[in-house]
Amino acid sequence: MRLQEARALLAERGFAAGGDATGRFGDGSAYKVEIPSCEGPAVMRAVLDEASARGVTVHRISQGSGVMMLTDSEIREMVELGAAHDVEVCLFLGPRGSWDVGGQAKVSAAVGGVARGNEMVAASLCDAYRAVELGVRSLLVGDLGVLELLGDLKKSGELPAELVLKTSVLMPLPNAPTAALYERLGATSLNVSTDLPVPVLAEIRSVTSVPIDMYIEVPDDQGGHVRFYDVPEVVRVAAPVYLKMGLRNAPNIYPVGLHLAATAEALGRERVRRAELILRLLAEQDQA
Repeated sequence: MRLQEARALLAERGFAAGGDATGRFGDGSAYKVEIPSCEGPAVMRAVLDEASARGVTVHRISQGSGVMMLTDSEIREMVELGAAHDVEVCLFLGPRGSWDVGGQAKVSAAVGGVARGNEMVAASLCDAYRAVELGVRSLLVGDLGVLELLGDLKKSGELPAELVLKTSVLMPLPNAPTAALYERLGATSLNVSTDLPVPVLAEIRSVTSVPIDMYIEVPDDQGGHVRFYDVPEVVRVAAPVYLKMGLRNAPNIYPVGLHLAATAEALGRERVRRAELILRLLAEQDQA
């Protein structure tokens, strides 16, 4: 098959070039702000304090160390903070391949979020049920099989219908067919690969209506890109989109504990400052 024929085949199946996005969040907005690596209630309070001081509205915080690294009281406090400030609280599920005994995870970040074996899948489900019982309604999923199981459990009514299933950046999402697959399996928020050019984001948006999560500044272990000036175009083609603020030149702090508390809080505050910078660019673009 020639490349031109392959392109035509994709187009026949609905995978063609995208254009301007017309989708919006339920409140009519084209974009929202997500602050990742919000590792517990102390960091969340620091993020909310910084956001208040800078006039930045944070819509979602996500946590990367995992449900198993938080006490019940810490999860409840994060849920209460989220309810009080209208912020979605998204917690990462389960143990993961990069923390397991296998050697592959030591040489490839591509298996970092996988659940190795049925026991690790079961542990991820335990994390999911525990989080839901404590009031969490948004879960960050790093394994394809776990995603499908959680999607099925939502369909059967065993998990809440409103439960957000957000794919992790550790689950590569580099193209439109993959995005469509993840959504069919139950994903309701899609974390795309960090290095995608704007036209590829448009292609992904053309096949899915669920929110896209887009790292605007990317942690070093995921590429280290700083894409501030891409933001207006990202919003134009990918809305509804969460603008997600990682940090380049920052330590990997997973799993967090008291020994890293000051670092985690400082990183959270700086992510909010980064959000202020991109919101200024968006406002400037709107006035142009």
